[in-house]
Amino acid sequence: MPHQAQVDPQVNTFLDEHFLLTNETARSLYHEYASGLPIIDYHCHLPPDEIAGDKKFENITRVWLNGDHYKWRAMRTNGVPEKYITGDADDYDKFHSWAETVPYTMRNPLYHWTHLELKRYFDVDELLHEKSARSIYDHCSSLLHTPEYSVRGLLTKMNVEIVCTTDDPLDNLSEHAAIEADNCQIKVFPAFRPDKAILIQAAIFPDYIRKLGDLTGINTETFEGLIAALAKRAEYFHNRGCRLADHGLEQIYAADYSEADLDALIQKRLAGKELYDGEAILFMSAILTELGRLYHSLGWTQQFHLGALRNNSRRMMKTLGPDTGFDSIGDFSQARALGKFLDNLDVKDQLTKTILYNLNPGDNEVMATMIGNFNDGSFPGKMQFGSAWWFLDQLDGMEKQMNALSNMGLLSRFVGMLTDSRSFLSFPRHEYFRRLLCNMFGKDVEQGLLPHDLPWIGKIIADICYYNAKNYFGFGK
Repeated sequence: MPHQAQVDPQVNTFLDEHFLLTNETARSLYHEYASGLPIIDYHCHLPPDEIAGDKKFENITRVWLNGDHYKWRAMRTNGVPEKYITGDADDYDKFHSWAETVPYTMRNPLYHWTHLELKRYFDVDELLHEKSARSIYDHCSSLLHTPEYSVRGLLTKMNVEIVCTTDDPLDNLSEHAAIEADNCQIKVFPAFRPDKAILIQAAIFPDYIRKLGDLTGINTETFEGLIAALAKRAEYFHNRGCRLADHGLEQIYAADYSEADLDALIQKRLAGKELYDGEAILFMSAILTELGRLYHSLGWTQQFHLGALRNNSRRMMKTLGPDTGFDSIGDFSQARALGKFLDNLDVKDQLTKTILYNLNPGDNEVMATMIGNFNDGSFPGKMQFGSAWWFLDQLDGMEKQMNALSNMGLLSRFVGMLTDSRSFLSFPRHEYFRRLLCNMFGKDVEQGLLPHDLPWIGKIIADICYYNAKNYFGFGK
């Protein structure tokens, strides 16, 4: 069983103030320029209804383990039965199963995140394991019953300034309106994610576009009507503060298309027939291009999260549904279609601000060089290589993403970190990112690769951590 070993005075203590900061310059940069900045989390999956209602959680299991498929995957790997993960086991028994798993997550980012979250939210310095589970569970759960540990209290505790949720075009955004009317200290904006209208092969597509038609009063059984209906919903979102669109796709599609062919493809799907792969690619290429033009007309930023191979276990998909921990990195070809898609918009000066996220680390240099093709001087960092995402938002993955961007672009114009999380306890990931960023610059300074100009380097770090995002997205404009 894990125990607290005697500490060598020459070795940094785990999670002390120098965590991830391996030299004095890095420590100065972090503590003087990064640590106190607010957080702009411009892409996450937090439920807006829980922010609107300022939800209070009954215990730490409810806020920490429910919905966190990162932890679920680790527990399954450690041999924990599904009953104690997503099943009907008692909340404490689920927490205890996670506590038993934590010591086995060493060198997985979950080990860092788990203890960073316990420390920052609950002032827990003790390591989580089987023997400490009961006391930590009781301590954290008792705090969650106090007013400052409501959802908004948790966000305030982490100095969160702006949150962008991920919302379907059919959403009425009533929760966002309620948050705004309540003069909530944290600004919460919607983000437009119309993937259900794009993935024409999905079983839900026919019902979805009919619902979209009913909501907008537009006939969505034609391609022109479908685009008009999405544009109407985008305008609705825009009037409620939305300034970002987001897509989670395997890859970008950019086949040449004729609108005359698209109505027939929609009618084929509405009749319950499957499309050939080439037909589906044709439709997805067309709708992505039209949406890109729409986003440009609205002045939005478009985001593309590319490369996830989803729902690999058919058995567990049937049992638990999507987003339950059975996705992986895919090896889809990205460069050619992505370049063509961006060029098709750029050639008519209809390419809006764009953030590209890859899930396969082998595509780092592809994305870092792709953005350079379409930066046009209209805005600093108009085209962005997005933060390391999902399986890559850990020490190695974030360093590789930032090194690729440094080598092939301008890291100084990077809009920085996001959580991409469903958990209100995930915001220490911003701290994790900031510490890594400062350590990278600090090492370069101490190795003589960069000048010892801490005010200028500190400005760059502050920009990456906060100011670039604040200037880039135009919230409130």
